[in-house]
Amino acid sequence: MAISIDDIKKLRTMTGAGLADVKKALTEAEGDFDRAKELLRERGLAIAAKRSDRETSNGCVLVKKVNGFAATIALKCETDFVANGADFIALTQSILDAAVAAKCTDLEAVKALDINGQTAQEAVTQRSGITGEKMELDGYLTLEGENVEVYDHMGKHILCTMVQTNKENVEVGHKLAMQVAAMKPVALNADQVDPKILDEEYKTAVEKTKLEQVEKYVEMKLKKAGINPNLVDSEDHIESNMAKGWLTQEQADEARKLIEASKAEGEAQLKMPMIENIAKGRVQKFLKENCLVDQEFQFGDGDKATVAQWLKAQDKELDIVAFRRFTLVAE
Repeated sequence: MAISIDDIKKLRTMTGAGLADVKKALTEAEGDFDRAKELLRERGLAIAAKRSDRETSNGCVLVKKVNGFAATIALKCETDFVANGADFIALTQSILDAAVAAKCTDLEAVKALDINGQTAQEAVTQRSGITGEKMELDGYLTLEGENVEVYDHMGKHILCTMVQTNKENVEVGHKLAMQVAAMKPVALNADQVDPKILDEEYKTAVEKTKLEQVEKYVEMKLKKAGINPNLVDSEDHIESNMAKGWLTQEQADEARKLIEASKAEGEAQLKMPMIENIAKGRVQKFLKENCLVDQEFQFGDGDKATVAQWLKAQDKELDIVAFRRFTLVAE
C-alpha cells in the first residue's frame, strides 16, 4: 500500500527515527502505526545486541536543578559524531528533564521513566537502531536540598558538576563547581575518603619508596665504581650506549653484575620505619591534592589559599555540604 508523507512525518515525530527507517517500517507494517513502532523497536534491539561488546567512550553529559533537586546524567555512544548530534543531545535532555521532575534517586528508576509513550531505556534502544551505534545510560548522580549550583564545563556536555553549600551564594557555588571540574577531588575532606583508597595509596607509597631507596643505593655503588649511572639505567640504554661506543662490553658486564648485587644489598638494608614515614607523608600529600577543602583554590585572586581558606574569606559561615562530578573524558 502507498504510504503518505503525512503518515511518515507523524511516525517520525512519535519515534524520532529517520525518514527512511520510518517509511520502511510503515511499508512493512502496511500502514499499521503500532506495528511500525514495534518494528523500529525490534531494529533497535537487534543493533544493541549486535554491538553489545563495543566501547561507549563518547556521549553527552547534562546537568539540571529544579526546586531543590539536581541531577546529572550521561547518555553514552561510540563516536563523537553521534554524541554531538542535536537529536542525541535532545534525547539526553528529555531523559534528564523527566528524571529531575520525578526526583529519581537511581539509574534503574530513570530507565523506567516514560518518554513519549515508551520507557527511557526503550527510547535509548530505539535511538541506537537509528544511528547504528551502541548506546547506554550511565553516570546518574543527584543532590537534593537547597543551595546547589550546577556546571557544564565549557558547555561541551562532557563534564558536569554539582556543589551544595549550607548557605545561598550563587557566585561562590559556581566557582566551587568549576573547582570540582578542574581539580577532580575524590572526596570533600580526609574523613570522607574511602578507606580502600587510602589503603591502596599507602601500599603504593610504600612500594614506591622502597624502589626509590634501592635505586639510590645502586646509583651510589655505581658512582663509587666509576660508572656513570645514566649510561646503565636500563638494559636498552646499555645496549644503545655500547653501540655508540660509550661503553665497552667489559664495562657493560661489570655494570650488570654490580647492579644486580647492589639491588640485593639495598633491599637488605631497607629501614622500614623510615619507609613507612615517607609513605605516610605521601598519603598526606595525596589527601591535600585530592580532598576538595584542602586543594589549592584555582579561581581566587592569585593567592595560594586552600578551598577552605578561600571559602571562609568569602563568608565565615559558609561550608560545602556535598559535591558530585561526572565526566566522559579519560583522566
